[in-house]
Amino acid sequence: MKTIAHISDLHFGTEDPVLAEALAADLQQAPPSLLVVSGDFTQRARRSQFKAARDFLDRLPHPQLVIPGNHDIPLYDVVRRFSSPLGRYKKFIESNLNPTYVDDALLVIGLDTTRAYNWKSGGISEEQMRFLADTLGAAGSRFKIVVTHHPFIPSPVNPNAESELSHAAEALALLENHEVDLVLAGHLHHGYSGDTRAHFRSARRSIISVQAGTAISRRVRHQEPNAYNWIQISEGNIRVEVRAWNSRQFRPLRIAAYKLEVDAWLPVLRE
Repeated sequence: MKTIAHISDLHFGTEDPVLAEALAADLQQAPPSLLVVSGDFTQRARRSQFKAARDFLDRLPHPQLVIPGNHDIPLYDVVRRFSSPLGRYKKFIESNLNPTYVDDALLVIGLDTTRAYNWKSGGISEEQMRFLADTLGAAGSRFKIVVTHHPFIPSPVNPNAESELSHAAEALALLENHEVDLVLAGHLHHGYSGDTRAHFRSARRSIISVQAGTAISRRVRHQEPNAYNWIQISEGNIRVEVRAWNSRQFRPLRIAAYKLEVDAWLPVLRE
């Protein structure tokens, strides 16, 4: 069995230090096979915020796969936003904007979906599509996961919303062809999971989309508590436990489990 701790939207600059300490302790108590951070390390892409995020990452378990979010691009510093949108991110956090992680059972691909010209929304480029095809094509029988900051499917709070990820349908078609089973994202500060086919009616393959809430920021939404995802992957099974802050510690809030039946991930538990 492989375990993934999926955290997102740290937003250093608006972080709660008590939550940051508690999250680090929770992750160190039972280190995962892989730690995934799906973007928004900072609130305003300031040097001090990136430095704080870097110091925090250094305290968390390894290996790690991290990608930027839109808040890691300057918003008000327009010159920097277009001349070096992710320069500070690459200096302090990670120079590779489309990283990969491979072990005996997993292939995890991170994609930078941020766009300086459209600060809030994201997209997947043709170059990234070619990168996906090449990397997934060499994955063999490994369980395949793709990580983006912007989600493929909207929040249950607004189920009819358009995806903030441009070219999402085309990307999903490619992921279907290469038998990807799981996509992870953040951005909306709302934890939820579901089959991408529920939103993309043309989709053929069952791919589970898992969203993480904001782990330590005070910028919570929809009365959603600070939380992160603890994901367990075994043969034909995906289990997603949302671990939420209850004012004292991170504890299980809800669980969703899926079982692979022929070519579909069917929900077997929601509580």
